[in-house]
Amino acid sequence: MASVPTNARKEYIKSYSSIAISQMKKHKIPASITLAQGILESGSGNSFLARSSNNHFGIKCGSQWKGKTSYHDDDKKNQCFRAYSRVKDSYLDHSIFLTSNQRYAFLFELKKDDYKAWARGLKKAGYATDKKYPLKLINLIERLNLKRFDRDAKNNTKKDSNKR
Repeated sequence: MASVPTNARKEYIKSYSSIAISQMKKHKIPASITLAQGILESGSGNSFLARSSNNHFGIKCGSQWKGKTSYHDDDKKNQCFRAYSRVKDSYLDHSIFLTSNQRYAFLFELKKDDYKAWARGLKKAGYATDKKYPLKLINLIERLNLKRFDRDAKNNTKKDSNKR
């Protein structure tokens, strides 16, 4: 993982934590995991793929993708990646990608606040080829205290249900 200045990560978290919390409420994916993946995969929003295509999660096109595309070198040369008009669309698609692919189904049986199990599960399901992917996510979550956003999502959900 390339070293990213701390202030770039802080800005990233400030910019996208509310989207990650919203996605946790709707799709049951820990906000800490979503933010850590976004930071790692996009270099805190500074990678070429993030800047040129608003793709913050490194999601490739796949055979079912009908949206915008962008070609970049990754594990292989000139691979097809999904492209988005807005970063928010990348976050939504990340949630849909995880919830609609059977290979990730077991993740939703895990506790939403068990970010370590989620990190290991993402690797097990084949989200990333890097053997250290779970450790990188866990380290980001712990160093940047991203688990606080999981608590925020839970607390906001409880407040919302008390209003009814």
